[in-house]
Amino acid sequence: MAIVTIVGSGMMGSALAFPALENGHEVRLVGSPLDNEIIDNCIKTGRHPKFNRDFPAGIKYYKIDALEAALDGADMVIGGVSSFGVDWFGDYVLPRVNENTPILSVTKGLFDIDDGRLLTYPELWERRLAEKGIKRSINAIGGPCTSYELVAQDQTEVAFCGHDMAVLEKLREIMTTDYYHISLSRDVVGIESTVALKNGYALGIALTIGLNQRRFGIDSELHFNSQAAVFGQAVREMAKLLELQGAGTLDNLAVGVGDLYVTVYGGRTRLVGILLGRGLDIDEAKRELNGVTLESLVVAERVARAVRVCATAGKIDIADFPLLMHVDDIITKHAAVDIPWEKFTFRAE
Repeated sequence: MAIVTIVGSGMMGSALAFPALENGHEVRLVGSPLDNEIIDNCIKTGRHPKFNRDFPAGIKYYKIDALEAALDGADMVIGGVSSFGVDWFGDYVLPRVNENTPILSVTKGLFDIDDGRLLTYPELWERRLAEKGIKRSINAIGGPCTSYELVAQDQTEVAFCGHDMAVLEKLREIMTTDYYHISLSRDVVGIESTVALKNGYALGIALTIGLNQRRFGIDSELHFNSQAAVFGQAVREMAKLLELQGAGTLDNLAVGVGDLYVTVYGGRTRLVGILLGRGLDIDEAKRELNGVTLESLVVAERVARAVRVCATAGKIDIADFPLLMHVDDIITKHAAVDIPWEKFTFRAE
């Protein structure tokens, strides 16, 4: 039996408690400083407030002031914070993890630096820890997986990525079940980039849902031609960005495309895209979704900024990214939704 400590009681981190518990491991769920109410609810009811199924028996709950006790003896630590908790997790949690204990992060996102490069969160954490003389085994999860469907034991395919295949094998052994299937990859940049990129592109696809609701009525039937057209353009642009990142393999792209698909059909990114398509500007959409974490906006803005830097340096052609540029204009310039359909066409000789 392994000890699995999950830091951050958001939906995805908490969902991973289910396969770990069902495999017979000890699971400790630690709330972040913002999660006290969630932990109180879990203690009282035995259920996460966002799930419709009780946790399996035996889970242990901790508030953040008991972090050291929750980390003591852990065989693996799952980082369950959102992208807005990246700095806190890197500065407060990672230095407290034993140097021999592997970390598995669920946090999806990219961080752009001045030269146009995009850093994955594992790389960002490793750099910052190295400045303090600290080294940790930081691994990550990518792939099409919604938390509530994982809790429901829907068949799910993901990828664990990290630098050490032996560590990845250990993590897979702890977490794999007959419904949670895990591929392994040493290409952290490829896997983490593709699952982060899908956030901004899922927003672009969801715009078409709102546009059609504006034209035909909110309760009108779904229109798939327009969604598919933007989906195809999103895949083309994601492939070019992966190539720019030095990680354009088919396996990496497949992980991201699967994640793109599931994100379009559920979650927060779909909601904001629909509202924008209906005609709200970005500020109005944010107010409508008050309190909802919108990581997709951050990712899209950072990637678009990096693309502009790289285009100015002659590394890429900005004309290859019309969807990303339009999404960024909507987010940063309050542009109205006007999908550049003709820019998606191509001529193959």
